Amino acid sequence: MPASTSRPPRRSAFFVLAASVFAALALGLGQAHAATNAAPAAAPALDNATCLSCHDGHQKLSVPAKDGATRTLAAVSTERLGKSVHAKLQCVQCHTDIVDAKAKHEKAAGVAPPDCATCHTALWERAKAAGAPAGSRLDIVVRNIAAYQQSFHARPDADDPTHPKATCADCHASHDFAVPPAGTPARDAWRMTIPATCGRCHDDQLDDYTKSVHGKLVLGNHDPKGAVCIDCHTTHEITGASADVFKLKVVLSCGGCHKEELASYRDTYHGQVNKLGYTYTAKCADCHGSHGIVKVTDPASKVHPNNRLKTCAACHNTKKPGMVPATAGFVSFGPHANTHDFAKYPQVWIASKFMIALLIGVFAFFWAHSGLWYYREWQDRKQAKTRPHVDTQALGLAPEKFVRRFPWGWRVAHLIFALVTMTLVLTGTSALYADSVWAPVVAHAVGGPHVLGLIHRTAATLFISIFMIHFVYVMWKLLRSKTFRWFGPDSLIPNWKDFTDCWAMFKWFVGKGPRPDFDRWAYFEKFDYWAVFWGVNIIGWSGLMLAFPHITATYLPGWVFNVATLVHGEEAFLAAVFLFTVHFFNNHFRPDKLPPPDVVMFTGSLSLEDFKRDHPAQYQRLVANGELEKYLVDKPSAPMRIGSTVLGLVLITVGFTLLTLVAVGFFSK
Repeated sequence: MPASTSRPPRRSAFFVLAASVFAALALGLGQAHAATNAAPAAAPALDNATCLSCHDGHQKLSVPAKDGATRTLAAVSTERLGKSVHAKLQCVQCHTDIVDAKAKHEKAAGVAPPDCATCHTALWERAKAAGAPAGSRLDIVVRNIAAYQQSFHARPDADDPTHPKATCADCHASHDFAVPPAGTPARDAWRMTIPATCGRCHDDQLDDYTKSVHGKLVLGNHDPKGAVCIDCHTTHEITGASADVFKLKVVLSCGGCHKEELASYRDTYHGQVNKLGYTYTAKCADCHGSHGIVKVTDPASKVHPNNRLKTCAACHNTKKPGMVPATAGFVSFGPHANTHDFAKYPQVWIASKFMIALLIGVFAFFWAHSGLWYYREWQDRKQAKTRPHVDTQALGLAPEKFVRRFPWGWRVAHLIFALVTMTLVLTGTSALYADSVWAPVVAHAVGGPHVLGLIHRTAATLFISIFMIHFVYVMWKLLRSKTFRWFGPDSLIPNWKDFTDCWAMFKWFVGKGPRPDFDRWAYFEKFDYWAVFWGVNIIGWSGLMLAFPHITATYLPGWVFNVATLVHGEEAFLAAVFLFTVHFFNNHFRPDKLPPPDVVMFTGSLSLEDFKRDHPAQYQRLVANGELEKYLVDKPSAPMRIGSTVLGLVLITVGFTLLTLVAVGFFSK
């Protein structure tokens, strides 16, 4: 080999050694790379620090969305998260479908996306198993979830039926959700954020609310006492505004702040039937508006005097069945009239004081009369004072004869009156005491408030018709009679003897004189008779005014409705309580009448002994004139007596039941 091509032995050895080392390194790196591909290293733990390293909002990171567009990563405020109820939770405790920390976030197979309801329900089940008591925070949350699932928000969205109208996170902001404790400044501050939260979806309603008295108070004056969305619409159990359940609840929601207005509203027909469950009537929002409520003095107000007739006409128009157009008199109706403000409502104040005086006067007199009467007759019974005996043989009369007292027409009229009156009491007091526990039950049992009103008006029509027939018949008969004396012993017209008998009766009560001798009609019987005339006129005319408001308002001012409502209810109360206490006592529960019932009004006759005891003056007069025999009839048959007794007991039982309902309603109002 030429000298020019030869290498020194040491340099050749170096290159050989270097090549060997390089080959070894290359082989080692290749093996390491292969090993890496065969068994990757464990992914970093998905703790909150890892998640927030991208989602803390400081970095504006974007990732491709499913539709190919770009979406910005959701930002989570570490400060707000730290103050939320979820602060101690790890992100993946909710986001269970995320299993890696890469940008695309690989999803776990078969794992559903985060769901508040599922998570909280599972937590509550575990808490219950561990002994958590009912009413704890988790229990309340789960009940709220159940309410939400039945709410308007849980319904499928019209634009995307695969999603609900609103989810928990839409309102609560899951990462920083924290409702402060009630009664704290933080809670007040949180309340004032609610309109903005709801307004993200309900922007039109937010605009109206912002201009309203409620919105100005909350958003303008920063007063947390002002009404916000949840005060009217509730929180989780939100229903559509057209649903009956909402229409009924929203009145109570308004009344939660406007208590006096709610009480006065309940005294009107609108408020009474609304409490019974009837939504086809004027409610707060129908008159005042909903989100855009302004002061009454504002020309834009629906209840401003210039707009009031138009507001009433929204319901009172020919477009709705059974309605007629509102007339000018509607404007002066007081939907919140009360009985204690003489300056604003003088007519109602005067009517109220008159009815109170009437009630106190009637009950004070007749309850005292009944109590003293019971005491005196009971004392006579204890002293074994004998009943009057009639010697029929000496009078030349056949034994077992009874005295005819009431003809069949009177008896039939009385029975119909009794049944109709009880129907009127039940249906009328259900509206009068709509706030009582039993009134809605009665309304529901008969088919609802509308049917209840129909029954009441039908019974009233029947009552007035029978009354008018009776009145016309009696007047026709009396005017044709040439022997009838208008102030004679057979007349029901009060005379001077009635006043002297009443005074003598009170003297007998206290042992200062003998019992007066009554003729055909005692003074208390005449009172019962003429009280019907009073009641029919007061209750009847006021009821007609209320039943035909468009006619009433055509000729009379609107405040007449307020007076008519008050008088109608108070007079009905007077009639019901009087009938089932004083009238029942006079005819069935005096010691001389025990055991009840007295069936003379059903059989039409009574024994000679009872006749002589209760009407001694008439007995003596008929005996002296030789006219007793023409009034005598046979003793009622056993079936007649048994049937009359059963009928009497049933009516008494129904009467006392109605009295109990009236008492409950009166004391719960």
